[in-house]
Amino acid sequence: MVDHKLERTLSPVYPKMKMISDTLANSIAIIILAGVFWLYYYFAWPTWAFWVLIALLAFTVAGTLWSFVEPELLYRSWSYQWNDEYLQLSYGVLKKEWVTLPMTKIQSVSTVQGPLMKRYNTRSVKVETMGSSYTIPGLNEGTALSLREVIAEYAKLKEVDE
Repeated sequence: MVDHKLERTLSPVYPKMKMISDTLANSIAIIILAGVFWLYYYFAWPTWAFWVLIALLAFTVAGTLWSFVEPELLYRSWSYQWNDEYLQLSYGVLKKEWVTLPMTKIQSVSTVQGPLMKRYNTRSVKVETMGSSYTIPGLNEGTALSLREVIAEYAKLKEVDE
């Protein structure tokens, strides 16, 4: 099977940024879980509650380990390209998805930038159609802003032409 890679990829800082974000989220989850373990001990909850907490701990540890592998896999799997007719996206780790969006069907395009993304000068581009929305995560700030403008211009021109 031939895997056709699209022209453009995410920012090289995306894996590091995603790993930091996931580590923060996992740390908060572990702190909350530790607090619930303390409540179990303090209030002498029934034995079944202990096993539920152990299961939650196992899922949290598995999720934490996965969060160290996933960002690099996502970075390698994401690609996109555009022309005056279509925006094409290719992504997925376990299940590869190819999406082709006609520029005439795009209803809105926006960029999103959280505090961590601001630190690394990256943005995500969110494209919405009538039935769904797609997000291209972790683009360089300049690339994201120019992509937003290009898509908006192509969508507007096609709308005016019809």
